[in-house]
Amino acid sequence: MQKKWLEWAKEIQAIAQAGLTYTTDPFDEERFEQLRNLSVEILQSYTDEPFEKIHHLFTNETGYQTPKVDIRAVVFDNDKLLFVKEKADGKWALPGGWADINLSPKEIAVKEVKEEAGIDVTANKLSGIIDMHKHPHPPNPYHIYKILIQCSWSGGSLQKGLETDNALFFPQDQLPELSLQRNTYEQVHKLFANRNENLPIFLD
Repeated sequence: MQKKWLEWAKEIQAIAQAGLTYTTDPFDEERFEQLRNLSVEILQSYTDEPFEKIHHLFTNETGYQTPKVDIRAVVFDNDKLLFVKEKADGKWALPGGWADINLSPKEIAVKEVKEEAGIDVTANKLSGIIDMHKHPHPPNPYHIYKILIQCSWSGGSLQKGLETDNALFFPQDQLPELSLQRNTYEQVHKLFANRNENLPIFLD
């Protein structure tokens, strides 16, 4: 039950946004606006965030609501995996970020590694697709898919970026404190297992 309130709020918001997109009836439009405000009130009650902040999160997109896409690069150097230290929370994550318009997932993975870790990589294959709400991430107002793309280091040297304070490779038994909003320990251990045992990609 712990996250049911969040699932309900997101589902109400999705219904409201779809209704506002397709309705031509002004009375229905008013009802869908009421539904959207109800979803914001649910989130506000459980998070203590200001109504205006949550309302902005839920109204900054239009059209039929679909999951957001987060691209993460999986870069190994022998038995070590690349992480970057996020300025946002001071913790470590796989390089990556939101999917960009006009770029493919592979292109985004390459770009994010260059921007956040300073090195050049080649994107090789899909490592996994994660439905974020099926994993123990902190609550999030969005439904997010994470696409993990395995890359190989092709040049350059590690350095920090605009959004990162550091970039380092870590072995599986010496992982840093992870930014759980971005990746979990279970996911990272699966990546190591996938590489060492050549397991199939994992898919939610």
